[in-house]
Amino acid sequence: MKIGIVCYPTFGGSGVVATELGKALADNGHQVHFITYRQPARLDFFSENLFYHEVSVSNYPLFDYPPYELALASKLVDVVRFEKLDILHVHYAIPHASAAYMAKQILATYGIHIPVVTTLHGTDITLVGKDPTYKPVVTFSINQSDGVTAVSENLKEDTYKHFDITKEIRVIPNFIDMNRFSLKAKDHFKLAISPNNERIIIHTSNFRKVKRTQDVIRIYEKVQKQIPSKLLLVGDGPDRVYCEQLCRDLEISENVRFLGKQDAVEEILSVSDLFIMPSESESFGLAALEAMACKVPVITSNSGGLPELNINGVTGFMDNVGDIDAMAEHAISILKEDAQLAQFKENALKRAKEFDLSLILPVYEQFYIEVLEKSKSLA
Repeated sequence: MKIGIVCYPTFGGSGVVATELGKALADNGHQVHFITYRQPARLDFFSENLFYHEVSVSNYPLFDYPPYELALASKLVDVVRFEKLDILHVHYAIPHASAAYMAKQILATYGIHIPVVTTLHGTDITLVGKDPTYKPVVTFSINQSDGVTAVSENLKEDTYKHFDITKEIRVIPNFIDMNRFSLKAKDHFKLAISPNNERIIIHTSNFRKVKRTQDVIRIYEKVQKQIPSKLLLVGDGPDRVYCEQLCRDLEISENVRFLGKQDAVEEILSVSDLFIMPSESESFGLAALEAMACKVPVITSNSGGLPELNINGVTGFMDNVGDIDAMAEHAISILKEDAQLAQFKENALKRAKEFDLSLILPVYEQFYIEVLEKSKSLA
């Protein structure tokens, strides 16, 4: 198949999933065309089956805000026509699904019928999509898609609850490339961070309010009183400055490292003992899955799709959003004994293997085939 993939090219979950899916499809013999405004962060190697098409947006002075949606729709028309794509797969509803619909209508005037698959990832539904400014367009675009998927049952339910959706939504969970995300031999790195064999606790995110990164610091402050440990914070975003100040206020800065954005996060996870994700909302929890694949148990909130990933008392623990005391107690219970920690690590890895890319990729391929066949029958 010739597949066009539209996504955000950032480190965020939807962009990562879209890029890794495209790379895997290319490895499996499909021709994959990425269409976005910048080369995706994870599109980091050459393949004869991978192509990248940049969306250029006019800076015409009439526009206060560059009309990206129109530029994307035009680029989709161009790529579909001249690359003869079979299907478009757009990740994150806003504005990709509506741009794809517009492109589809334009292409019909050329006698070209291109089916569109839309994958819902989370905040495009649970946060941005609910905004009255966008909700009618999001609803319409989803209903006009030829196939719709969501990354968790929880997100599927949320979509039906908050939008008037008439389309069937297929749940295809996020996945992990176990070849990349696995335990690496990084003993020298661990020794540098914890020279006295302290436990290493880690959190990765975009440091936005919904991630509750300050909760991570408050949890750690309680844990370190009982368990000699270090805290690694990976990522960057608007809450970082407040997190740095909180560490100073709590007088724990010497044991906390802000590592910023990291490409090889799997190497950092490989030296970690516990991952903390106290998010206000997570439609799936891809960062937690990446940790589990590297044999790192997780402490998470019980919001969104996290209960579909984290098995309470087995791969880690789940607590109510904002319950810092409970999360700290559960973290201590995992970390205090070597045998207990080792068992949680094994459980985390076993669970992560259930989301191996090799298992999820065929599900997407079959879904494409279903959409294509149905689309042809209706053409």
